[in-house]
Amino acid sequence: MDSITERQSVGTFSVTIEVGDIDGRRFEEVEALVDTGATTTVLPASTLRRLGVAPTRRGAFEYAGGEQVDLDMAEAKVRVEGVETTSWVIFGEEGVTPLLGAYTLEGALLGVDPYSQRLIPVRGLLK
Repeated sequence: MDSITERQSVGTFSVTIEVGDIDGRRFEEVEALVDTGATTTVLPASTLRRLGVAPTRRGAFEYAGGEQVDLDMAEAKVRVEGVETTSWVIFGEEGVTPLLGAYTLEGALLGVDPYSQRLIPVRGLLK
């Protein structure tokens, strides 16, 4: 593997998360790409609806290519690395790659070790 290919693959990895309704009664496992460039977590709308999660607001977002869209959002429970947190999640289109975004990671007090391709506990900041 050449160094350019190696560097491109080092920072990209997936983790298994559990997503649940806001009351934490029903959860479903999802394989999600860790994406600190995404503001919040993105999941297929059908997964969220199956769990009884309904949109409660719309938010303005921008794709990497610059396209701006308004998307449905809701609060849900998310378990990552054994830590449960309440997080905003986006109702993505069917077939979307689930993304674990920065807002959810920060809420779970988890950081990213891109070289070892793992999540690590971090201290919250009060500075």
